[in-house]
Amino acid sequence: MRLRISFIFLLLFYTCFAQNKRQFTEQEYIALQNKIRFSMNGNFDEGLQYVNQLENSTDNKHLTFANGAASHLYQLKGNIAQSDQKYALAMKYLAKMPDSNEKTELHSYLLNFRGLAEWKRHNYSKALTNYQEGIKLSTKIGDIIQVIKFKGNIALLNESVGNYQLSIKILKQNDIFLDKNQNLYGSEQYQNAKSNLYTNLGNSYEGFYMKNRDKAYLLDSAEYYYKKAITYSEKFIDNKITSKLSLGNVYLMKSDYQNAEKIYFDIALYAKQNNDQFYYQIANYNLGDLYYSTKKYDKALVFLKKVDSISQKNKLLDDSYFRSNYIQAKIYNIKNEPELAYKHSKIYLDSYEKYEGNLRDQTLEVNYKLGVADLSEEMLTIQEKYRYDVFWNKALKIFYVVLVVGIVFFLIKNIRDKNKAHKKMNALIEEFKANLEKKEQEQILVQPVENVELEDEIHAKKENVNLSIDEAKENKIVEKLLALEEKLEYLNADFTLAYAAKKIKTNTTYLSYVVNKRFGKSFGEYTNELKINYVINQMITNHLYRKYSTQAIAESVGFKNAVSFAKSFRKRTGVSPAQFANNI
Repeated sequence: MRLRISFIFLLLFYTCFAQNKRQFTEQEYIALQNKIRFSMNGNFDEGLQYVNQLENSTDNKHLTFANGAASHLYQLKGNIAQSDQKYALAMKYLAKMPDSNEKTELHSYLLNFRGLAEWKRHNYSKALTNYQEGIKLSTKIGDIIQVIKFKGNIALLNESVGNYQLSIKILKQNDIFLDKNQNLYGSEQYQNAKSNLYTNLGNSYEGFYMKNRDKAYLLDSAEYYYKKAITYSEKFIDNKITSKLSLGNVYLMKSDYQNAEKIYFDIALYAKQNNDQFYYQIANYNLGDLYYSTKKYDKALVFLKKVDSISQKNKLLDDSYFRSNYIQAKIYNIKNEPELAYKHSKIYLDSYEKYEGNLRDQTLEVNYKLGVADLSEEMLTIQEKYRYDVFWNKALKIFYVVLVVGIVFFLIKNIRDKNKAHKKMNALIEEFKANLEKKEQEQILVQPVENVELEDEIHAKKENVNLSIDEAKENKIVEKLLALEEKLEYLNADFTLAYAAKKIKTNTTYLSYVVNKRFGKSFGEYTNELKINYVINQMITNHLYRKYSTQAIAESVGFKNAVSFAKSFRKRTGVSPAQFANNI
C-alpha cells in the first residue's frame, strides 16, 4: 500500500514539474537574458525571479546562462554558498552542450560571472585568471563586445590593487571604442556600458588622488566622471548609488560638507527603505567620517557605532568596518578616554593587518600575471609600514614595563648617589671649616708662629746639611712653588707647567718630576685641586660667591670653560657647584 502511495505521489510531482518545463523561443531567451543583466545593476531579487523563469527551459543553453547569472546575483547578495552551487550547475549544463561558437560564447559569459564573484570576494588573482581565459575565448569567436567587458573588468581589478594609471588607460581606450561602435549596442546596453565605465573611471581617479594628494586635478577628474556616470545610470540603481556615494566622498575631500551630507543621507534613506545592509553600512560610515572631519565628535560616534553594529550583525567586516574603528580610536583619544581609544585602535590594527595582508598577496599575484609588479611598490611600502606599526603596538606594553623598572632603578641609584655625595660634601665642609678656625688661631699667634717656623727652618737646614745638592734644589723648587701658591698665582688661566717653571727658574721636566714626587700627582691635577679648594673655601666663607653662575666661578679660578670646571668640582666633592652652594 505504501509503495503505491509513494508511486502516485512521485508521478503527480513529476507531472506537475514537467508541466512547468517548456521550450523557450530565441526571442524569449534574449529578452529574459537582457532583463537579468540589467537587474545586476541594483534589483538583485527581481533578477533572480527572471532566472527562475529561465530555469523552466528544457534547453541546456538557457539553463547554463540562468545558473551562471544566478551565481553572480547570489554573490551580489552576499550568499557565497548559493553562488558556488549555481556556478557548478552552470558548468554541468555547459558540459552537456555540443562544441560550437555558441558554447564558447556561453563559457566566456560564465568566466565573466565567476571573475566578478571572485572580485567581490577580494580574490583578485582568481578573478584575473577568469578574465584572461574569457578574453581568449571571446577573441576566438570574434565577440568584441565581450572582450571590452573583460577589459573593463580588468581595469576595475587594477584599480582595486592600486594600479590606477593602468586602470585609467584601459578605461579610456574602452570609452573611445564605445563611442566609435555605438551601433553594435542596444540603447540600454550602451547606457549600461557607459555608466559602468564612468563609475570605474571616477574610482580610478579618486584612488590615484589618494596616493597623490598634491595633484588636485585628479579629484576634479573623479568628480567629472562620477557626474557623467550618474547621468547614464537612471535605469541602473546600483551604479547610480555607487557613483553618488563616490561623488559625496569627493565633496567631503573638497570640504563641501553640505553637499556631501545631503548625498550620504539620501543613500542611507534609500538603503534603509530597501533593506540594503551593504549601502546602509557605507552611508553610515561616510556620515561618521564627515562629522569627524567637522569636529562633531559625539554625532560622528552615533553613526560609526551603527557601522560596527551592522558589520557584526551581518558579518560585513570590510573596509568601512575597520576604518570606522580607526576614527573611533582617534575620537576617544581626543576625548581623553584611553581605554576606549586602545580598544578601537586594536580592532583597527588587527582587522587591517588581516585585510591588508590578503590584499598584498593578491596584489603580488595580479601584478605577476599582468607583468606590472613595479606599480605595486608603494602598496608594499604601506604594508611593510603597517607591519611595523602592529609590531610596535604589541611591543609597547613591554617597553612601558621596562621603562618603569628602569626609572625606579635609576631613582634608587640616584638617591643613593646623592646621599653618598652629600656625606662627602658635608665632610669636606667640616674639614674646611676646621681649617679656617685653625688659620684664624694661627693669625692671632702670628709672631710666635713665625719664630717657630724660623726655628724649624734652621733645624731643617741642620738636618739636611749632608743632603746632596739635588735634594736642596728640590726643596728650593717646592719652596718657590708654595710661594706662588700663597700668592694665588694658580688662579691665573695662564698658570701652566711652562709658566710655573719660568717663574721658579727651572725647566718643565724637573718641575713636573718634583710635583709628582712631593704631591703624588701630575702638575695639572695639582693645580686643579688648588683651584677647586679655593672655590670650596670661598663658597663656605663668602655668601655672595655662592650666587655666581658656574661659568663665572670657572672663569674666576682660571678654567677655560664651565664644563671642565664642573667635572673637576664633581670629582672632588661628588656634587655640582650649585648643589654644593645650596647645601651650605
